[in-house]
Amino acid sequence: MRKITLAVFFTFLGAALHAQQDLPADPKPGKCYVRCTTPDVYENKTVKVEITPAYKKLKTYPAEYKTVTEKVVIKEASKRLKVIQAKYETKTVTFVKKQGASSLKIIPAKLGNGSETVEVKPAFAQWELGSPAPDCASGNPDDCRYWCYKGYPAEYTTVPVKKLETDATTQSQSIKELGGTFTQRVVVEPAKVIEEEIPAEYGTITKTVLVKDAYSEEVIVPATYEEVSQEVLAKKGGLTTWKEVECSLVEYSALPINWNLGSATLTTQAKNLIDTRLLPVLASNEGAKMEIASHTDARGSKTNNKALSVRRAQSVVTYLISKGVNASRLVANGYGETRLKNRCADGVTCTEREHAANRRTEFRLIQ
Repeated sequence: MRKITLAVFFTFLGAALHAQQDLPADPKPGKCYVRCTTPDVYENKTVKVEITPAYKKLKTYPAEYKTVTEKVVIKEASKRLKVIQAKYETKTVTFVKKQGASSLKIIPAKLGNGSETVEVKPAFAQWELGSPAPDCASGNPDDCRYWCYKGYPAEYTTVPVKKLETDATTQSQSIKELGGTFTQRVVVEPAKVIEEEIPAEYGTITKTVLVKDAYSEEVIVPATYEEVSQEVLAKKGGLTTWKEVECSLVEYSALPINWNLGSATLTTQAKNLIDTRLLPVLASNEGAKMEIASHTDARGSKTNNKALSVRRAQSVVTYLISKGVNASRLVANGYGETRLKNRCADGVTCTEREHAANRRTEFRLIQ
């Protein structure tokens, strides 16, 4: 956001300011303004992803039998002759001692590995301020600037899932029938002349009879799911109007975080400081952007100091996002040792207090 300081020479600059259609229409002398943009509003949507499909399990039960005792004829009734005796012969009779059946073998279901790609953050675009035009005739560095509508691609995540390749089945195997035999005497030639009744003779046999054949039961194993959080654009933001703010907010203000040596991790005290200093400013200046700037002293290498300051600024921004601030309203800049506040550059002997003045984190509202 652009700072505009209007002093007593406002009348002299009036014509030039009105020529820029994006500046405040009715500014007040000595006031500061920022151009606020309404942020893109996102909603978190929960998407349910099937991790394993529903499938069935099979349980088999064996065939059931019972033992039956049956009365059979061992010797048929006949007649006896006093003159000529009856003639007999013995033969073997077969019977089913155990009926045939079948048994079942389970072939379990087979699952394979797969994956599913889910869009977790959609593509978006936002307005960004470009560099001044090289042929700008104005001495004001804020003139002749370009607004660019810059797009950012969507983000995706891949979730491992299970795929059903083959379902559970059964394989049938037959159980052979078991036979038995018994002997029987039958009349070949009955007695003649004088007949006498010869009663039949009986016996018992035991056999196994099938009551219920082998069978299987199905048990359905339900599908399992995993919930994935997906960020969805609910309302598109854009440019709005200029807003009057305290002039102190467009200048760098100290955020006195006591960073541990070489660390970019926020302590509980640092988080409380952000809650009380930065969140109220963002809440009372809706749509305004904020820069978090972090600096180091000149001790150590320039590369390491630059990287450390970037990590510290980003830690503050990440914490603000976790508190519900839209990421499009935040800018993290690490300047390392490039913006020293005193003479303590490389090779200069300074006190610890002088070095400490350069180790700082600051914030301001920007365009």
